[in-house]
Amino acid sequence: MNLSKATKQTLYVILGYSFLFTLLITIKSLIDFSRTGPEVQQEISKNFSLYAVYALGRLSIWTFIISSYLTGIGALIYLSFILATKFQFRWYLALISGILSFSIISIFQFLNHLLHIPSSIISSWLYRNSRLYPIWGHLTPENILSVKYILIFFILIFVLFCFIKCINKNKIHSKIIVFIFVIISLPFILVSYLPSPIINKKNPQSASSNRPNILFIGSDTLRADHLYSHGYTRNLTPNIDSLAKSGTQFTNFFVPIARTAPSLTSFLTGSWPHTHGIRGNYNGDEKINLSVPSLPKILSKAGYHTEAIADWGGADLGKFNFGFTQTDTPNDQWNLKYLIRQGPKDLRLFLSLFTHNSFGKYFLPELYYLAGVPLTKETTEYSKYRISELSTQEQPFFLTIFTSTTHIPFGCEYPYYTLFSDPLYKGESKFLMSGLTTPSEIVKKQAQKRHLFDLQQVIDLYDGCIQSFDDSVGEIVQHLKTIGIYNNTIIMIFSDHGVDLFEKQSWGQGNSVLGDDPSARVPLIISHPSLPKNNVIANVTRSIDIVPTILDILDMPIPKMIDGVSLRPYIEKTDSNLHLTAFFETGVWLTPLATLNKNHMVYPSILDILNVPNIRSGTLAIKKEYENIVIEARDRMIRTDDWKLIYLPMKKGAKYWLFDIKNDPTAENDVSKKFPLVLKEMKKKLIDWIEQDPQRKWKNEHIVRL
Repeated sequence: MNLSKATKQTLYVILGYSFLFTLLITIKSLIDFSRTGPEVQQEISKNFSLYAVYALGRLSIWTFIISSYLTGIGALIYLSFILATKFQFRWYLALISGILSFSIISIFQFLNHLLHIPSSIISSWLYRNSRLYPIWGHLTPENILSVKYILIFFILIFVLFCFIKCINKNKIHSKIIVFIFVIISLPFILVSYLPSPIINKKNPQSASSNRPNILFIGSDTLRADHLYSHGYTRNLTPNIDSLAKSGTQFTNFFVPIARTAPSLTSFLTGSWPHTHGIRGNYNGDEKINLSVPSLPKILSKAGYHTEAIADWGGADLGKFNFGFTQTDTPNDQWNLKYLIRQGPKDLRLFLSLFTHNSFGKYFLPELYYLAGVPLTKETTEYSKYRISELSTQEQPFFLTIFTSTTHIPFGCEYPYYTLFSDPLYKGESKFLMSGLTTPSEIVKKQAQKRHLFDLQQVIDLYDGCIQSFDDSVGEIVQHLKTIGIYNNTIIMIFSDHGVDLFEKQSWGQGNSVLGDDPSARVPLIISHPSLPKNNVIANVTRSIDIVPTILDILDMPIPKMIDGVSLRPYIEKTDSNLHLTAFFETGVWLTPLATLNKNHMVYPSILDILNVPNIRSGTLAIKKEYENIVIEARDRMIRTDDWKLIYLPMKKGAKYWLFDIKNDPTAENDVSKKFPLVLKEMKKKLIDWIEQDPQRKWKNEHIVRL
């Protein structure tokens, strides 16, 4: 056998088939083109035409590389067999072997994802989800694992057979087979690598640190009323509830805007959105550097190591200059270049099968951090690893861990998406909330009414996600105990906002101020062995109060320009009353809601109001001409311990509704006529708060008339 000729033909087979596959899937992707993220106007898209070509070419190159590797496994195994036997090399048999290995591994990865992380498939799936159900019905973790081990076993046995046959026949051939085996196996090792948590037997920090560590653990879109300790019917949160018993739980804790960027910024700065300037998720580059002090910066100056770890839901922790010493977060999710790099669905689907690992994180982060695909396991394991590393230092740490586990479309991993769902359910939302995989679908869905949703299935999926997050919290807390720093760590459980699930005929995050505020109210639990235990605070508290609270617990000075106040009096003495008022405003609509009053003040759809001010950076932002109306048209709400006032801006004037929260906790009955003095007092509080807004440009008499 001519080894040189056989090697060349094997290489030609690998490259030729991979090129053909890449060409075909790229063409199909262009025919069925779709892009992630919100729509923008065509004149904006035209500015990124060359960048789109680059992004498509980049994904095509990676498709070619991965398909070459998959094809190469079979082709190289065939070459090894030829080296070990007297058979003649045939290029078409090498091609068949390559196609077989490509197909078997790709199908296996597809089935593995379909069972364990189906959102990875559905996020890039062009067809009806229900087409996958017959296949999914035959999948179990046991048979997936069995197939994996069988494939590995036969590859190892075959390579070993070839090696033994060659070792006496020709040492050069045996070395070539070993080299081939290394080429085949090394990528498997690299893509599956996750750093293992270090278990420290001797922990210098716990003995020498004068200040406690601070650990924030948050999940995007987690409602307070779905915690079992808050009264929910399903026991989803035993680990979080355990922390609540060991510390203080705040049951009426409110965020100012139910959008991630402004909410996280208020959490970390102690300031209202109109103070720090982040009013939504679409923020231009000029807003990245915050003008207010932040908790990470304050703690860094005090000697803390500050760090943030997040999956796709926590990109804002890395986007804005909060002052973290170190971050492990994705790039800005609201960036047109970033969204373009995620590519069309067919290419994205193929590549996603092989990028849910360390390879994807470092070489194709846009797909690793693809919105809607959970990274709970990966984030939890990496967080445990970093906690172990940080615990060996003398320096105390402030670590923020933020996951998208409970975020819409509620597509959690196996088995969580099956825990509460009806096994006989045959609709399109079996794995995650359907109709949210393209910009046009999301806008359309936002305008739909309740009867068009499989609401119970959506709630069942959401509850599974909550239990997944709770298990993650349990793992992290147990790790703190295992390495010996639990007693020296302040733990806070939180969320950036909740979600409306048609309690008042609308769904989404922060689009409504009606009802019992499922978007505005989020969990807050603060736990530390030195603090009082089993406290439940029902008084109104706000996310802007977190920074002063943490600083107060640490006996550190609180900056004067912070809007919040310390909640330490509640923690140390439950019968305290700070008489706080929570303020809330709605976020930017993707499209006017189906339930919106026809006289309500409105603005155009997201397609018309978005812009990319800096073509080089690609950051999405609200157009300057719409900034004022977007703020002015927001519904607003204020809450005290006893009352709730909502304000709905109309084209002429406004509507005010007052609710007696003590006697009407779900805010069903307007009592503004019954309590005119309370109405007047609450209106004054609201107007005073609005007038603090330096971005307010509408006339003062308009507010008063409201």
